[in-house]
Amino acid sequence: MRWQGRQGSDNVEDRRGGGGGFPGGKTGAGIGIGGIIIAIIVALMGGDPQQVLDQMQDSGGNEQPAQQPQSAQDDQLAQFVSVVLKDNEDVWDKVFREQLGANYRKPVLVLYSSRVQTACGNASSATGPFYCPGDEKLYIDLSFYQELRDRFGAPGDFAMAYVIAHEVGHHVQKLLGVTDQVDSKRGRVSEAQYNNLSVRLELQADFYAGVWTYHAQKMKNILEEGDVEEALRCAQAIGDDNLQRQAQGYIRPETFTHGTSAQRATWLKKGMQTGDMRQGDTFAARQL
Repeated sequence: MRWQGRQGSDNVEDRRGGGGGFPGGKTGAGIGIGGIIIAIIVALMGGDPQQVLDQMQDSGGNEQPAQQPQSAQDDQLAQFVSVVLKDNEDVWDKVFREQLGANYRKPVLVLYSSRVQTACGNASSATGPFYCPGDEKLYIDLSFYQELRDRFGAPGDFAMAYVIAHEVGHHVQKLLGVTDQVDSKRGRVSEAQYNNLSVRLELQADFYAGVWTYHAQKMKNILEEGDVEEALRCAQAIGDDNLQRQAQGYIRPETFTHGTSAQRATWLKKGMQTGDMRQGDTFAARQL
């Protein structure tokens, strides 16, 4: 991805090395890739995945993480994240005006290490990158970049850019009222029905990441050879079916919450090809 030498965002909050603190509070932050894997394993063993995730996120109340000096590599990655966020801001400013006739409200991206306190509750690095609709902030531990490469086999800077754009996609959903509509169904529909709504929410965020790619390329010529393949490979790597198969050797489609590898790649690619928000209504789609 072409990013060096370009302006970064002013909406980055750096909490790395600060510990974050874990005062008591209900966990409500979005569950990232690491948390998904834990939930899958627990569910397949007959346990309560939500209880385990709550314990995982709320653990270590009186412990402070070791303070790690920021390396040059970390600082470069932080700058990269800032530039990607700025690219998202510029694209969504334009798309909101042209396609919706509305103004785009920019989110804040929080860099943290080990654990963090949010308006949605407490989270750890195991949660993976996530968006909190309660404070309209994205949260990322930069160590996820290495996990993406080593654990999920999805290396490359544009794979990380896709992850950031996906979380910004959740912010777009919050601004459009989609997030609140889905949340209102919690406890009012069956678990299987809510999981289906969650899948559609995640696939739409993938589509919006593709919309960002389409417009960022036209506006700033960001793509280098292999970038699109990096993003699609990443989307496939974090599909529910792939993660369940790795964790247990078989899949349980009724427990999917983010979509299959094929679904995630398909909706991301559709956004990349069209750049048209109107074509991303995953909730109306009969075939995902």
